Amino acid sequence: MDFNLPVLAPSLLASDFLHLQDDIQACLDSGITWLHCDIMDGHFVPNISYGPAITKSIGEAAPEAFLDVHLMIEQPELYIDAFADAGADMITVHQEATRHLHRLIQQIRDAQVQPGVAINPATPVQVIEPILSEVDLVLVMSVNPGFGGQAFIPETLEKVKRLYTLREENDLGFLIEIDGGAGIENARAIVDAGTDVMVAGSSVFRGKGVTDISNTDQIISNNIQKLQTAMSG
Repeated sequence: MDFNLPVLAPSLLASDFLHLQDDIQACLDSGITWLHCDIMDGHFVPNISYGPAITKSIGEAAPEAFLDVHLMIEQPELYIDAFADAGADMITVHQEATRHLHRLIQQIRDAQVQPGVAINPATPVQVIEPILSEVDLVLVMSVNPGFGGQAFIPETLEKVKRLYTLREENDLGFLIEIDGGAGIENARAIVDAGTDVMVAGSSVFRGKGVTDISNTDQIISNNIQKLQTAMSG
């Protein structure tokens, strides 16, 4: 992975699905290089989003973007190949969703995709310490997963700091990503804690009209610019 860190990754879950391609293009035109896809099954989390077919279309609409696929689903091992075939560059699975995390991480690598592991707000970092040398990304959920627009849980920044310390002490190469409730007001604190990738949904796409999309590009561009400015301090 060759990115200028920290990276802002718009979460397409918060976009306008009726005009998804327009929203994606607006992000790309604003310099976005990383797109975050939240996959939810209505079981692991109480919401349903989309599957491999839409993910493939997203990749086709943004062939040069890094496609970061976050699986919030039960039995993720059944769907790794489908999302790999859909064009995922990174597949992140939840520690809480599998009994065989090591095997699942290897399955993702065998599919020629970079593996990531995610932890919910109530899950301590210690649980995933044995796997840190085997993953390319650790995703810290800063809200309870399943719905957009939730309030940021500030205590999760302590997990980011702990992961940063573990990475430095053990000379590891994983990226640290945070997802949930990120916005202009807390972007700097998120980055200062050691975050490499900040996922933002509502704060990227808020203010965009549903019926009047004439100013879509400008609204998204302005939101992205404000977030990136806040991240850089």
